Amino acid sequence: MSSQPQPSRRSRIDPFIVMDVMRAARERTEAGREVFHLEVGQPGTKAPGPVREAARRALNRDRLGYTDALGLPELRRAISKNYHDLYGVDVPMERIAVTTGSSAGFVLAFLAAFDAGGRIAMTNPGYPCYRQIASAFAMEPVMMETGPHSRWLPVPGDIERAAAGGLDGVIVASPANPTGAVLSDQELAELIGAARQAGAVYISDEIYHGLSYGAPAGTALAVSDDVIVINSFSKYFCMTGWRVGWMVLPEALIRPVERLAQNLYIAAPSLSQHAAIAAFEARDEMEAVKDIYARNRQILLNELPKAGLTDIVPAGGAFYLYADISRFSDDSLAFARRMLDETGVAATPGLDFDQVNGHNYMRFSFAGPTEEIEAAAERLKAWLPGQAL
Repeated sequence: MSSQPQPSRRSRIDPFIVMDVMRAARERTEAGREVFHLEVGQPGTKAPGPVREAARRALNRDRLGYTDALGLPELRRAISKNYHDLYGVDVPMERIAVTTGSSAGFVLAFLAAFDAGGRIAMTNPGYPCYRQIASAFAMEPVMMETGPHSRWLPVPGDIERAAAGGLDGVIVASPANPTGAVLSDQELAELIGAARQAGAVYISDEIYHGLSYGAPAGTALAVSDDVIVINSFSKYFCMTGWRVGWMVLPEALIRPVERLAQNLYIAAPSLSQHAAIAAFEARDEMEAVKDIYARNRQILLNELPKAGLTDIVPAGGAFYLYADISRFSDDSLAFARRMLDETGVAATPGLDFDQVNGHNYMRFSFAGPTEEIEAAAERLKAWLPGQAL
């Protein structure tokens, strides 16, 4: 009999494919070959100056020990003030939990709000880690199919249909990954209302807030106090590797989340928390970075159709374009590998986000330097016409 440990059933989840693409791109770089990074969902710039300066000060003055499980009071107060200043919504700091990135926020939300066997509605395409976290916790992802017919956004009827088999939760991102779709305030209110009618907890993923290219995305907290909101310093504030985010919780879930955080994480990284307090001082710097994303977005919207990618979600927010590649391939994973090998352009196959139709799509990130976006577009214009089926 083998003494080797056997993986648990809960570990049998799909990989996060974008991480595999990142590894392949890194290996190509290490081999001395050129790579254009349109795969990764992270900014191509440093954390803002006030954040880096706050981190230096904290290193010099603070022993950086454990913080409260819900986070530094100063940071929670700063987040509370941000809701008042930005949205005109009053959120008591007591309802705010600082987390180890939004990823920990999703874990804590699912564990605090749902039992094993719970059914959670989510969009398809959508952020793949929702369904993988749910599956690892023996919960059931219930997919709500979206597409061009609904501007890649769910509608109340999708929640009603999902609720036919019983429904415990709904999670929706706005702006969304991979499509960049943004809910209007009315659409957001209607979805929250549909979830309430179904007896389901509504979780609003707002990690791309601040990154909209038309009307700004509204927060679910302007609609209801009974929702869970998850946000992060990773995207707008360019702090992906700092691993610090936050949740806003209904009162009934504050203590359950605190107990879970105490036992699972102890606390979010202390240095990152001290630094994040200063992030809200850096909005001018961040708006300048967003202007770069807007230029990059327009470059791809102008240039990718010239390469033959004419069916592209226009992306009202985040920093992605979701493009139909069906005239070139019906296997987005193989297409991504071939594209990286033959052009050096790294992008993420739609299969990461959609197990039904994702074989026909690719996600292109425009969060990197403008010159890299321009060079990638030129490579694709030279390569794609020869790939048509």
